Amino acid sequence: MVISAMMADQPPPLEATPILNEVPLLPHMVNGDTTQQVILVQVNPGETFTIRTEDGHIQCIQGPAHVPMMSPNGSVPPIFVPPGYVSQVVEENGVRKVVVMPHSTEFHPSMHPPPPHVPHYMHPHPALLPHPPHPVYPPVPGTGEIPPQFIHQHPPPPAPHVYQEQESRSHGRTNFVQRDERTLKMQEHLKKRLKDRQASGHTNNKMNSPPPSPHKVQNSSNTNVQNGYGKGQQGAGGQIKQKQTGKTRGSPPADAEMGESDTESRKPQEVFSINKPIVSEVQARSAALSWNPPVASQNGETQNVTTETFMFEVAISNSGKNGKFKSIYVGEEMTINVPDLRPATDYHIRLSASSSSTKEIVSELASFTTESCEPDPPAAPKVVNRTKNSLNLQWKSSNDNGSKITNYLLEWDEGKNGAFKECYYGHLKQHKLTKLTPSTKYAFRLAAKNDIGMSGFSEPLVCYTIGVVPPPPLPPRLTDGGVTWLSLEWSPPSGISSDDSLTYILEMEEEGSDYGFQAGYNGDELSCTLKDLRRSTSYKFRIFAHNTEGKSGPSEVVEYSTSPDKPGPPSKPAVKGKIHPHNVKVTWDPPKDTGGSDISKYILEISESSPGSKWETAYTGSTREHVCAHLKPGTSYRLRVYCVGKGGQSQASDVLTVQTAAVPPGPCHPPCLAGKAKPREIALQWEPPSADGGSEVTEYIVEMANCDQDERKQSYRGQALECTVNGLLPGRTYCFWIRAANKAGLGPYSEKAEITTAPGPPDVCCPPQLTCKTAACVVASWESPACNGAEVSEYRLEWGQVEGSMHIVYSGPLLSYEVKGLTPATTYYCRVQAVNIAGAGLFGEIAMVTTPASVPAAVTVLHLLEEDQMEAPLPLSTCLVLHWEEPCCHGAEITGYNIEYGEKQLLTVSRVTSHVLENLQPDTLYRIRVQAFNSLGAGPFSPPIKAKTKPLPPDPPHLECVVFSYQSLKLKWGEGPSRALIANPTHFNLQVEDRFGRFSTVYSGPCHTYKVQRLSESTTYYFRIQACNDAGEGEFSEVYAFTTTKSPPPALKAPKVHQLGDSTCEVTWEPLQPMKGDSIVYILQLACGREVDQVYKGPETSFRLSNVQTNCEYRFRVCAGRQYHDSTGPQELCGPYSPSTAFSSQKQESAPPCSDPSVDLVKSRGKALSDEQFAFLLLIGFATVAILFAVIIQYFVIK
Repeated sequence: MVISAMMADQPPPLEATPILNEVPLLPHMVNGDTTQQVILVQVNPGETFTIRTEDGHIQCIQGPAHVPMMSPNGSVPPIFVPPGYVSQVVEENGVRKVVVMPHSTEFHPSMHPPPPHVPHYMHPHPALLPHPPHPVYPPVPGTGEIPPQFIHQHPPPPAPHVYQEQESRSHGRTNFVQRDERTLKMQEHLKKRLKDRQASGHTNNKMNSPPPSPHKVQNSSNTNVQNGYGKGQQGAGGQIKQKQTGKTRGSPPADAEMGESDTESRKPQEVFSINKPIVSEVQARSAALSWNPPVASQNGETQNVTTETFMFEVAISNSGKNGKFKSIYVGEEMTINVPDLRPATDYHIRLSASSSSTKEIVSELASFTTESCEPDPPAAPKVVNRTKNSLNLQWKSSNDNGSKITNYLLEWDEGKNGAFKECYYGHLKQHKLTKLTPSTKYAFRLAAKNDIGMSGFSEPLVCYTIGVVPPPPLPPRLTDGGVTWLSLEWSPPSGISSDDSLTYILEMEEEGSDYGFQAGYNGDELSCTLKDLRRSTSYKFRIFAHNTEGKSGPSEVVEYSTSPDKPGPPSKPAVKGKIHPHNVKVTWDPPKDTGGSDISKYILEISESSPGSKWETAYTGSTREHVCAHLKPGTSYRLRVYCVGKGGQSQASDVLTVQTAAVPPGPCHPPCLAGKAKPREIALQWEPPSADGGSEVTEYIVEMANCDQDERKQSYRGQALECTVNGLLPGRTYCFWIRAANKAGLGPYSEKAEITTAPGPPDVCCPPQLTCKTAACVVASWESPACNGAEVSEYRLEWGQVEGSMHIVYSGPLLSYEVKGLTPATTYYCRVQAVNIAGAGLFGEIAMVTTPASVPAAVTVLHLLEEDQMEAPLPLSTCLVLHWEEPCCHGAEITGYNIEYGEKQLLTVSRVTSHVLENLQPDTLYRIRVQAFNSLGAGPFSPPIKAKTKPLPPDPPHLECVVFSYQSLKLKWGEGPSRALIANPTHFNLQVEDRFGRFSTVYSGPCHTYKVQRLSESTTYYFRIQACNDAGEGEFSEVYAFTTTKSPPPALKAPKVHQLGDSTCEVTWEPLQPMKGDSIVYILQLACGREVDQVYKGPETSFRLSNVQTNCEYRFRVCAGRQYHDSTGPQELCGPYSPSTAFSSQKQESAPPCSDPSVDLVKSRGKALSDEQFAFLLLIGFATVAILFAVIIQYFVIK
């Protein structure tokens, strides 16, 4: 504990400051006439500062904290320390400190030794009394966790002179210097606030100022107060009493806010304030909070607020005063209980009040620390090693809740699955139990204990010790079997835990084998399947259990057998005796392989040979022959045999195919009419007989008669199911019969079928009579022919210009028709046909007629001629060239054409097929149509076409040069993209003038830029440009002149360097010829390290350099410059530098130390690093930094 003293004329105001917010300000600070001193009590972490207030309450302040106190007489009060501790006065940076530390501990090296003239205060005094220090537990070793330092609070001693004996500990902490710095900052802050208070213009008497404490001082002179509270010197006590009694009416109440400034007290309006909440009944996980209502202050006087109803909000933080606060209560009550707190944790409480007429009022922070309690239940222990007779357990510590865990309690059930008993109690985190029973189940649970009490138990841990050789298991059981395999399963031996790893060995012995038992399975599964066994064979089995300790004895021997196999197929069935139309007798032989068992029965199946037929069981029994009855004659059957034994049913035998004998076919159904009956023929059709007698029908016979009494005659014989009977009369009834035949003979006749023929079509019509009504209309008329038994229903008129290509233009019951839409002066042909219900008769003879002449027909083909189709070029902006084909004249020669265009303008031309429309408007759309006329009149107009004249050719764009060079010029014109990225209808022709004064095209295209290359330097070129589009080519622009620039000199070869002496060298380079009369100068540069200097400029081709340092590397390079004059004055154009030449002077034994070069050379800096050396140093630096980062990550992050 460190107590710092700072001189001050008057106490600082007690408003909440950032440095004082961590602990509550002490209420008793005496304001006297004499010089007063502020005492800062620095409470270190792990210590408790105990103060007894006026009303007898004990206030405990836990470190780290700074407690400001007031010395009434300006001197450091005596300090009473408990036994085993000493106090030392130390002065550092003008601040005196009283350090309380154990007597046996050495003084901290950062402190100055106490001055010899300051005595130690060893006598008792109740002014300052520190709470006895409590032990601080270090981090638990081996866990890697550093729990916070929690302090267990005990009630203060009943009297100030009674002390508990405590374990002495060192106060030499590593953060002691930081606490001194905090003390100095707090002192400077208090001094600054005192100066501000004095400068604010306080003129009131100190005796009349309100007391800084909100609590009233007891008048009793015998009150015992610790740490400077209560009665001190006689004079100080009298002053305190006079202040409290002299200002009774203006004194604030006990719960008023402390630290109100005098400036605020002089304001006429009311200022509300609220005290910080009072913390009481602090437990490990709960605390009680209470507070007083806000008070109003006006003109320095405070008064209670009784008319307002305030809403209070309490916020709490466990992450420091500057941490995040969480609201835990909002309401009108002034006492609450805060539950669900964490033990041994620092909390900060903030109270705020608000009402309908006032703004929110926030109190100072109240701090408290919850009590420590018993630890949290630890996690279940873990087994780190186990044997037959021992178990090694290990566990981790749990949250100690403010008090270090001192011991652990480990209990077990002794392997009896009963009540738990103690097996270990101590501070270690592992325990080994010995003398245990092999292969036994044990249960453990763990609890932690600190100074407060014992925690709850962890979840039980169940584990087993390693066992002994397992006992013999039970014999294996048969789960399933087959012809060549057996599936067995078994159970683990009794008394073996599930954690033991066992393997099993299954042995087997075949019946009749002399090899004995052999291993059939070896593994850790509890079942297996043995394959590739012999059928219908008995096998003996036994099983062993094996673990790390050894192999058990064999189980009892059991015997299981494989199943018999399926028998082989019987022989192919054979026919016994004659095959009849409706039955057949078959026989078969037993199978060669019975499958290891007797044949119990045979199964005979039969099926027709037709596709899709199903097999049906015809016989089941033990005999080997059977008569298959109820068969169809002439039908092919398939027969097969199965046999059944103990192993199952065999495969089917080979199939026997048998066909029964055939019989003549049965009667057919009567024939019927196929389609419609005709006048002179009938088409018949029929179906095959329902029974063909077992043989395919080879032919059908159809017989016909006029009636039943007439003689029958054969009209058809063949294999088809239809026929056509010809030579009949229309409208007559005929009788028909049919019979079928196969290879067995002819079948019976069918029943009679009566069918009647249809009526006939009419006779041929006479030629029609034709009359011309107009040039495009003719009237045709005709007479009705003989109907042949059926009335004529319609007439058909065929019409055409060619005899062999006529088409029907009329179909109906009338005897005349008017043909319209004919072509004048044209010959036409026609004929008539009559139709009744029996059909159409033959066409009559052809009649001919010629129509008279008429006006011309309409022009059908009218179009515009393109530019490439014209014989001579025309201005398409004002002209349109029309072309059409001559239409039909309709018997009178065409004499001319009428052309209609524009606003119905009519133009008449002679008999031509093309014409040029002139004097049109550019870029204008016209609607055009043409009409032909002859001596009879004008024909119809042609379909109109739309034609548009082209626009006028474009004007030339402005030409400019955007990039000048000594051998190229980049020209630009117009507005548009530099490249033809999109379709551009405008093209440009760029021309340049040659030396003969003629212009030639250098570019033609849609782009707006072009770079002219391969030009001469300093030469003027003349250009012109022309634009063209669909309307044609525009005029050329004016001539533009552009001049190329001068070319720079070419690059020189690397210079040559010769050493002439110890400190002199000569540099030479190749000369250049003058360029078009312009003189050439040379520029020589010297590079030493990273500095480059120009050492020579002139027309010479060599330079001698003196004062060269020995053993230093130099690099030389040279470039040529071209000097010329223009309108602005002399100019110089430099070319590229040559490659560098490295030079290093040789060190001579008699050579003096290296001297500095001349003033116009490299500056005096010592030897510079080359590029290779500098890059090597950078590489080494980066590698070192990378290795350091890798080591830091490996140590701090991974480990």
